[in-house]
Amino acid sequence: MTLAVRDAGLRELMDDPACDPARLRRTLQRFGLVNRAVSCWDGVHRSQLRPFFAGLGRPARVLDIGCGGGDVLRRLVQLARRDGFVVEAVGIDPDPHAIAVAKRADFMPGVAYRQVLSQSLVQEGERFDAVISNHLLHHLDEVSLAGLLYDSEALSSGISLHSDIARGRVAYGAFALLAAPVAMGTFVWVDGLRSIRRSYTRAELAAVLPDGWRVDSPGTFRLLACFDHTSTHRSPSDRG
Repeated sequence: MTLAVRDAGLRELMDDPACDPARLRRTLQRFGLVNRAVSCWDGVHRSQLRPFFAGLGRPARVLDIGCGGGDVLRRLVQLARRDGFVVEAVGIDPDPHAIAVAKRADFMPGVAYRQVLSQSLVQEGERFDAVISNHLLHHLDEVSLAGLLYDSEALSSGISLHSDIARGRVAYGAFALLAAPVAMGTFVWVDGLRSIRRSYTRAELAAVLPDGWRVDSPGTFRLLACFDHTSTHRSPSDRG
């Protein structure tokens, strides 16, 4: 096994339609702990979302694509409202198990979940101020990644922020050691390590992003694909 090359052909256990549904449910629930520890969304809120919401001067709509159990979306809404912003949010995921877990979580007014693909929202003419995703990019093949970025541009009138892991030996070793205590009865440990092997380096991600996108590093072992629709005067149709 080597981390020098992205292992795009490696499959995560939770992506298997025949995986144990009870173990999948526990995995989705446990992601709340994992994401708070590693995903750096509190920092992204402070550096990206909070200034953006402040500049809007009106209530904001946020979309989380591939929301899983919804923990990241709920956390961001909580942070925004704590800062005095009025935010409504929608989390979408094609997996019915994920949407079921999200809907069973603590009720938060103004936060809804739908079992739907982002392209369906584009076709519906939906628009949001901010579009986000967490740990989604490394799951996608080249065509699906291009589709996600296209949909992000079509659905957001403000900013798009897609957060993922930065592949590396230190990240792999640290996760292997630290995730074990919270992984029992879930796919977290095995799939977390596979996720790192499937993930991009900063240079690799920058190379596959379309014009107008950039890659930030919001924290150790983290990458953030960013697009600012307010400063980039280009519609998705301009990409051909």
